[in-house]
Amino acid sequence: MKELLFAIVEGLVEEKDAISITEDQPNEEGVIVYHLHVAQNDMGRVIGKQGRIAKAIRTVMRAGAARNNSKVLLEIE
Repeated sequence: MKELLFAIVEGLVEEKDAISITEDQPNEEGVIVYHLHVAQNDMGRVIGKQGRIAKAIRTVMRAGAARNNSKVLLEIE
């Protein structure tokens, strides 16, 4: 899942070296939280107008997690 997120975000940002993804351990409900950090000037590219790109990334992540019978949550910071 981490590789999927990196591949999606890599195509959106200009500063590819600034991409940082951390993964938390599953909580009591089995949800894995991914924290995405990008450069400040790339934040708008990842979030998109009215959050549409961020919403699409979260949808793809949830679909990928569903194939593995797991649950994910993406936090963009």
